[in-house]
Amino acid sequence: MGSRPAVLCPIDFSNASRTALRYASAVAEHFRAEVTVLTVNDPLLTEVAALRLGPAWMPEDSERELRRFFAKTFEQQGPASVDVHFEIAAGKPAPEILRVARERGADLIVMGTHGLTGVRKMFFGSTAERVLRETTVPVLLAPAIETGSIQLEDLKRTIRHVLVPVDLSDATARQIRIASALAEALEATLLVTYVIEPYRYPLPPHISLPSVDAERRGRAEPALEELVTTVPPHVKAEALVAYGDAAEEIAKIAHDRKIGLIVMGLHASPLAGPRMGSVTYRVLCLAPTPVLALPPAHEAQQPADVTVHGSQFTVRGS
Repeated sequence: MGSRPAVLCPIDFSNASRTALRYASAVAEHFRAEVTVLTVNDPLLTEVAALRLGPAWMPEDSERELRRFFAKTFEQQGPASVDVHFEIAAGKPAPEILRVARERGADLIVMGTHGLTGVRKMFFGSTAERVLRETTVPVLLAPAIETGSIQLEDLKRTIRHVLVPVDLSDATARQIRIASALAEALEATLLVTYVIEPYRYPLPPHISLPSVDAERRGRAEPALEELVTTVPPHVKAEALVAYGDAAEEIAKIAHDRKIGLIVMGLHASPLAGPRMGSVTYRVLCLAPTPVLALPPAHEAQQPADVTVHGSQFTVRGS
């Protein structure tokens, strides 16, 4: 990471974008980061607008709309002293978001989880999921909730519990370190969760499904307890094993335990790509809870370096 952190906040002019802007502003203020506020004009959408509404939007018109949206988001309480840049791109939203993140050297992408309705949703509805599948930097996804200006002290009051769903892979240790650091900074409790998903393949006649599930739970529980022992002693942590569909169980736990932040990994597979990208997106659709999604880049080769205090924000291998 460079000497100054960089945050990218893509905007689709939805209510979720307003929430994302407030989170991005809070992160940028606390870590003295610069923010790039981005909107992407889809060529096909622009053509449709030209047929319906007249001449296609020019970049200047889009930037004017973007600045107006930013100003209205903070009209009740102005944003903190943050260095903000506005950028207009043309193309498919997800590839353009990832391109700008690379070119700007973004350390974090902050974006909303639910876009607009109607024709615009066709272009933005799957953007978050596509970004999750290809990102190489952490992504903070914010649901559409009514909230004012967000400061770190506000987050400490609202985020009392951090949920970290794990799959007990090699990437889990890094995920626990990052979630523990965030829980410490927010003075929150940490809930480490493993979901045993139903076995979906035929078993030989002499093997019973209940015995298989009992064995899987018997292996998961001590592994999870061992993970909890790695959490710093001044962070209150708890282990929980659940059974069922991963996304549904995570969303249910988030609701029942009043979780304020979910930290999930996006683990890579040479054949299928990030394993949890679609699970994370489904969690976002089911639970109105902010999610920090951690990419798999360099997880196996390099240890994680996490700093969430002072003027630095680092979630990377180093």
